Order: sequence, then structure tokens, then C-alpha cells
Amino acid sequence: MSVNIAETFELLFDKNNSVAYKALQELQKESKKTDCVYPYMDRLSDMLDSDNSYIRTRGLTLIACNAKWDKDYKIDEIIDKYLKHITDIKPITARQCIKLLPVIAKDKPELKDDILSALHKANTSVYEDSMQPLVYKDIQKAIKEIQKT
Repeated sequence: MSVNIAETFELLFDKNNSVAYKALQELQKESKKTDCVYPYMDRLSDMLDSDNSYIRTRGLTLIACNAKWDKDYKIDEIIDKYLKHITDIKPITARQCIKLLPVIAKDKPELKDDILSALHKANTSVYEDSMQPLVYKDIQKAIKEIQKT
């Protein structure tokens, strides 16, 4: 069964989060195999500015999944905007962003230094005490993983 990428992409914005999450999983799966989601990079980049943290997270996720197809250096253009989400106002979104950074670093080695620098500078004190150690641990793990590549 082939996936209608355009239709599935629109479902990322569905009010029903489980519908949107299913669309995200579908698009992640397709992104592993082909560059069919890559033409949506500009829209994915716009998603990073959404007021909705779920939409930001979906954008972060699919951008990372498409790093290996990034022949037009779209991620290079938006990397600063992407890296701001290391300390997203929502710690869940921040943690997701941090976990995705090794994927980008692996597929876009030219961005490795920018990514590491942003991780080292990240200030986890913006989060509640209960979240700080989790985000901090994610950052340390991402740094280790990126340094191995």
C-alpha cells in the first residue's frame, strides 16, 4: 500500500493527537526508505515555530529523519532555529530534540560542531527541578553519541 504523502503530511496538524502521531510514524517510516518527505522541509521548518509543542516535536522529528536526503542544505539554513529547541519551553519537546541531534550529526557531519557547541551551552536551569536532571542526562548522552561519529 503506498502512502499519499501530501495527505499524510496534512494529518500532522490534526486536532486529534493520535491521528497526527500515526501520520508522524508513517512519514518517519517513509523517510527511512525514500526522500518523499524531503520536499516538505520548508513546512517542517515552519512547524518549529508553532505554539503547539506537539507540532514542534513532529517538525523536529521529521527534519532529523530527512537529514540524510538534505542535498539542498536546508537543515544547514535552519540549524540555529532547530538548536533553540534544545531548551524548548516544553521539556518533553526539548528532550525529543536532543535525542534527534545525533541523527542529524551523523547525516550532516558539517553541522557536528554547531550541534556540540549548542549542547554544551544549553542551560537546563530553565526547567523545573524534576526535569533538569533528565534533560541534562539527555544532553550528555547526545554529546557522547555525536563525539563517536
